[in-house]
Amino acid sequence: MKAIKPSEFVNVASLIFSAYTDYYLNELGPLLEERLGDIDHVSEELPFSVFTSFYDQEMGPDLTARLVSFRRLFHPSELVEIKLIACEIEDKTRIDGNRKVNIDPGYVHHTQFVLASTKHWANRIYIGRGFFAEITLMFVDGVFRPFEHTYPNYKHPDYIAELTKIRSLYLEKRKERLA
Repeated sequence: MKAIKPSEFVNVASLIFSAYTDYYLNELGPLLEERLGDIDHVSEELPFSVFTSFYDQEMGPDLTARLVSFRRLFHPSELVEIKLIACEIEDKTRIDGNRKVNIDPGYVHHTQFVLASTKHWANRIYIGRGFFAEITLMFVDGVFRPFEHTYPNYKHPDYIAELTKIRSLYLEKRKERLA
């Protein structure tokens, strides 16, 4: 049997979307940083509602998004705990049971972008405590490539460009960690 190697650490990235994304990022950013460490990248404003109306009833129309990255690197096995933190912070925004912001964490590795989810689909693997993980994008031949099952927003060039920036940050942090 070949020797088992430890897993590489990864860069947590989270999509934050709302009808008032900047307001909630300002309000909840300090809570996220308290739990996950300093934010080292905030994306340009990204479209969201153009890809789905799934959240309109709960959160309202005209949702926008920003991707955020955290300076500290994490072990990929911590994704469950990170998703629990996101759910806890989202719950602070509920009005009459409805969320006003959605925080979808995942991680960037040099080979992939992985999302955590509460929803089971055939392409997702159970990772514990009611959560699943999905490889959403794969980095091949110098670019992130989506799959058939990838959410439409993550197929959009603006999302891929922002995740590529986060991947570049990750590679620098990874180099520092390995030095």
